[in-house]
Amino acid sequence: MQEEKLKQIDSYLNELKTNKRELLNNVGDFLSIEKYRCHLNNGEDIIREKILKGNLDGSAVIILAVTDNNEFILAIEPRVFTERTVDVGLPAGYIEVREKPVDAAQRELLEETGYTSENFTSLGSFYQDQGCSGAYNHYFLARNCRKVKEQNLDEGEFIKYILVSYDELNWLLDNNYIKGLNSAYAILKGKKLIRK
Repeated sequence: MQEEKLKQIDSYLNELKTNKRELLNNVGDFLSIEKYRCHLNNGEDIIREKILKGNLDGSAVIILAVTDNNEFILAIEPRVFTERTVDVGLPAGYIEVREKPVDAAQRELLEETGYTSENFTSLGSFYQDQGCSGAYNHYFLARNCRKVKEQNLDEGEFIKYILVSYDELNWLLDNNYIKGLNSAYAILKGKKLIRK
C-alpha cells in the first residue's frame, strides 16, 4: 500500500469519524418496524418483526467499480454505529420503488462518485438479514468506469472516495480497513472476474 494513499485514507477516516452521539428519540424517520403474527402450516403461530427502511424493504446495490486504468473506487463514509464510526467500503445504495437493480447500481455509482459505466456484471443477490428483513442485496462489478461529473450526494450524506490498485484493495481488505460484509463479499466474489 502506498504510504501517501494510506495517509489520505486515514485522513478521510479521521475527518468523517463520529466524535459524539446523542439519542434524539427512539422513533426514527427512516427506520420503522412492523409486527406480524404468522400462521404456520403446522398449526402454530409465531410473532415476528420486520424492519422497513424509508417504508421499503431496504433492498440495496453494492458496486465493485473498476476504472479504465484498473483502479478500484472505494467510498469512505460515516458508519456511526460501528466501533470505528467510519468505514472504507464500496459505493452502494438503496433501490427505489420500481427501479431495476442494475439501474440503481448505475445511479448510485454516479451520485456517490461521479463515475459511470456501461459494463455491469451481476455478482449475485442475497438476503441481507432474513430474520427481520426482506431486504435483498444485489452485487455488481462495474468495469471501465470513467469520471463524468462531480458527486451529487443526498442531504446528510458525506462520502469521500479514493482510487486504489488491485494490490492496495487487497491490502485494505486484509488489514481490516474494509470491515463491511457487503463490500468484502463483493470484492471476494468479483476477484474471479477481474485480473490484476
